[in-house]
Amino acid sequence: MRVAVIGMGLIGGSVLRALAAAGHDMVGFDADPATRGTARTAAAEAPPKARWRIAPSVSAAVADAELCMIAVPLTALETVLDEITGRGYRGLITDVTSVKMPVLDLVERYLEGGSQRLAGFVGGHPMAGRETSGFTAADPRLFDDCAWVLGLEPGRTMLGDWLDLADLVTGLGARAVPATAAEHDRAVATISHVPHLVASAVAEQAADPLAAALGAGSFRDGTRVAATRSELVAAMCGGNADAVRPVLDAVIESLTAARAALDARDPISALRPWLVPGHRVRSTWPPTAGEPLPMRPSVNALLDLGRAGGWITSVSKDRTTVTAVRPD
Repeated sequence: MRVAVIGMGLIGGSVLRALAAAGHDMVGFDADPATRGTARTAAAEAPPKARWRIAPSVSAAVADAELCMIAVPLTALETVLDEITGRGYRGLITDVTSVKMPVLDLVERYLEGGSQRLAGFVGGHPMAGRETSGFTAADPRLFDDCAWVLGLEPGRTMLGDWLDLADLVTGLGARAVPATAAEHDRAVATISHVPHLVASAVAEQAADPLAAALGAGSFRDGTRVAATRSELVAAMCGGNADAVRPVLDAVIESLTAARAALDARDPISALRPWLVPGHRVRSTWPPTAGEPLPMRPSVNALLDLGRAGGWITSVSKDRTTVTAVRPD
């Protein structure tokens, strides 16, 4: 497949490398000239069958592409879509933005009034971020066994487009997870966005030199994502504010209960029941995968699978069946 990647940071650069290594015809573009230069040098050093091209502009990148993957911050997405659609691009478009409702609302504006400026769109979000960023952090193995959410909106998403994207990402070793934009945003508020905020709050308390010197496994694991660039976290959490607020409120309420337990006459005994639910959830994560089974894909069947915590590992060539896995 001929694929254009717009934005070559950690995710976009990793997609570019991974799809090139898988044999796809790849072209990339980034607004930063230095990034383009770094990516061009890396392409020249890659094996001949796993190289990619670097385009001088967005329009040049998508000129003959069948798929355009947009990997830019949410704040830049509209500008990129304007340039792509203004040039008459009629291929499939996906993105890797970490929030999906704002993206869906933006895409809807391109479809208002039957203008059909977008031929096809499937929102995406690979759950494979790291605290490092930029093309130099890109890794073609980044998506091995990662959950890659693919947006599936009843009455909006074309099933054939969704299956094409599912086939592409599972070919990179990812697990394709079907979900609506609203479902995705509620889920990532819990497992990604609020943890970023909590990690930053905890990390801030380690400014003391002695505390920093004593930091070990629990501090490292509990605050790793606090090393993520602050502007990326702000865009991620602020862009998903409606879903983040209730989750953060629940965490604050829970921590307030822990604080009250510390004032008890016997704080050790008071803390034990507070700790049990979190221990139970974390000690059974990740869930055990069930037996892979064939499934005839439909919008409702795929959404039911995603809501049950399941995923797709492969798509048949004729698109009539997928291999589905549900947690035991």
